[in-house]
Amino acid sequence: MQHLFEQLLRTSQKLSALGLNVGTAGNCSVRLNAATFLITPSGVATEAMSANSMVRMQFDGTVEPNKTPSSEWRFHRDILQNRPEINAVVHTHSMFATTLACLHIEIPAFHYMIAVAGGDSVRCAPYALFGSQALSDAALTALFERKACLLANHGMIALGRDLDDALAVALEVENLCAQYWRTLQIGKPHILNAQDMRDVFQQFKGYGNWGENK
Repeated sequence: MQHLFEQLLRTSQKLSALGLNVGTAGNCSVRLNAATFLITPSGVATEAMSANSMVRMQFDGTVEPNKTPSSEWRFHRDILQNRPEINAVVHTHSMFATTLACLHIEIPAFHYMIAVAGGDSVRCAPYALFGSQALSDAALTALFERKACLLANHGMIALGRDLDDALAVALEVENLCAQYWRTLQIGKPHILNAQDMRDVFQQFKGYGNWGENK
């Protein structure tokens, strides 16, 4: 179990090193067992964190003494409770995902790698106050049968079977957001149709880790 404390710390540090989060922005979590998950602390920059900084929470909302979880603990808890196939959640304020989220843009299948997020689009959840139950509810809806979504005027959530997977999804979605933003500067992209995307998912079944998205 201790390795998950250390892995959660490393994932948080990678998010900062890769430029997906800056300062104290963003957070991540990982399932420990059926009753408990681990989440990054509130308001602590990654360079000031240690493995011991990670906060253990129960799914009933109980927090270990003398620690304060991320203000976004509600959507971490609710996602892990409602998605048994998901064991890790990454939340970022990355540049291009947040730019499109501030425009309330849903990312369509302009590129076949949209399939990495589990469907033929990356939805944008409507705006709700950070840390609120309303935000968690909106995120759960946007994440239905998906591994990523945007949060309006806020950022991005990426999910994975483990922390490495969730980080990989977050990186790919940020890259797709950058590509889509650049495409929109030139014109209107051609969107792949439903059959195109079904073919992609079929091809993904034999293609590395992405084949496990569906």
